[in-house]
Amino acid sequence: MMRRRYRILGGMALLALALDQLSKYIVMQTIPEHRSVPVIQGLFDLVNIRNRGAAFGFLNRSDIEWQFWLFLVATAVAAWAIFMLVRSSHEDPWLFAGLGLVLGGALGNLVDRVRFRAVVDFLDVYWGDWHWPAFNVADSAIFVGAALACLAMWRQPSGAGDKTGRNAGKASGKGGNAA
Repeated sequence: MMRRRYRILGGMALLALALDQLSKYIVMQTIPEHRSVPVIQGLFDLVNIRNRGAAFGFLNRSDIEWQFWLFLVATAVAAWAIFMLVRSSHEDPWLFAGLGLVLGGALGNLVDRVRFRAVVDFLDVYWGDWHWPAFNVADSAIFVGAALACLAMWRQPSGAGDKTGRNAGKASGKGGNAA
């Protein structure tokens, strides 16, 4: 059973990582940096930009270098937390798939940070003059994976993650033939 959870986690992480890196490679080969290609006029463009910061451009500054190390450590801590959560959770393939997407997305952005000291972003959603910060497949995998993991944890019965939770009802006299 333990192998299955890591196969799901690893498979989803590799899928997210591969799709992220492939899409970034195609964008970098076909769209000049700082240019955009309209896909849906007035709503969605493909762009080729670099983000040295995090979500929503947080710490996206060229005059500081320490944010690279901050995001490197944050990725390592997140990966460790994901493995600890998978190890201690009950068997839930949806949870492992979600965490795998989060891990794969984090690794996809980490690859960019190591290679370019910035993340390649290329999906630009906007309405009029209002632009959502550009993002990429890794960011999408992190968002979808986190939502899937939260949903999986939310739908678990209470005490499901507690290894002693299975027998708690019997010991308290609430669930079974307590003598």
